[in-house]
Amino acid sequence: MEDPRAIKGDIRKLLRFVKPYRRLALFAFVMLLGMVALDLAVPRLIERIIDQGIKAKNMGVVLRTAVLMLFVSASSALVAVLNSNSSVRVGESVARDLREALFVGIERFSYGNLDEFSTGTLMVRLTSDSSAVQRLVQVSLRIGTRAPLTMIGSIILMFVTSPRLATLMIPLLFVAGAAIVFFSVKMEPLFRDVQRKLDRLNTVLQENISGARLVKSFVRAGRETERFDAANEDLNQRTIRVQEFMSSMTPILTLLINVGMVLVVYFGGFDAVHGKLSLGQIVAFTNYLLATLQPLTMRPLKGGF
Repeated sequence: MEDPRAIKGDIRKLLRFVKPYRRLALFAFVMLLGMVALDLAVPRLIERIIDQGIKAKNMGVVLRTAVLMLFVSASSALVAVLNSNSSVRVGESVARDLREALFVGIERFSYGNLDEFSTGTLMVRLTSDSSAVQRLVQVSLRIGTRAPLTMIGSIILMFVTSPRLATLMIPLLFVAGAAIVFFSVKMEPLFRDVQRKLDRLNTVLQENISGARLVKSFVRAGRETERFDAANEDLNQRTIRVQEFMSSMTPILTLLINVGMVLVVYFGGFDAVHGKLSLGQIVAFTNYLLATLQPLTMRPLKGGF
């Protein structure tokens, strides 16, 4: 298991590459907060349409709220475009600077360092790993931060809407969180194994390209083809294993979402019959529950996947 202090040190080193673009990153984060606020406002507007408009047969409320919802949706789309544009700029700039720093660092390697690291490993660091950092930066400034903020805001608004229903959802949220932790712990070594196989494949490829004349001179093309096929098949099998394991996560979390929906309709229906909860509040609560659980079904972007 890796030393947490070493991990923190690595993260600080990576943050150095984000620092020159901190203003643009801050702008992307502010736009992200705006998206979250606008998204959380929509269920409240739906609740208003149902309870104060449709139920009360007040067409004026329906029309005014509908116009307001259109404005909120348009504002959310504009904010999303600004956030996406700025986060992509930050991610691409960080990846460019990181690749340059890695290349300069490799150029300064001693002969001992070059003997320690294979060419394939260095190629992966300059390409695949740099792209992974780029995606990490972009995801952190977009859905990676948006999802937790939306979940927190939705949980708070769930308690505001109906404390009783929100309390009933707590065990479900704990089960969903435990499932996420389980899959995250299990997938970490699998991704590392795939990365090692990718390193091996790149090493075999580099050796064959750089020594193509030598391979032809000694009539070793067949043997080298077998080596590449073996490395390629090994990477293929490991990748399939990871994808198969990951594919079981989404159905489990989707099942939890559906269970939560059934509980809301069942217990919320009783409260609605007894006048403790309105139909609009049930609909709003359902939307907040979906906003809380649906981000958990998203597949993690790790290891280049």
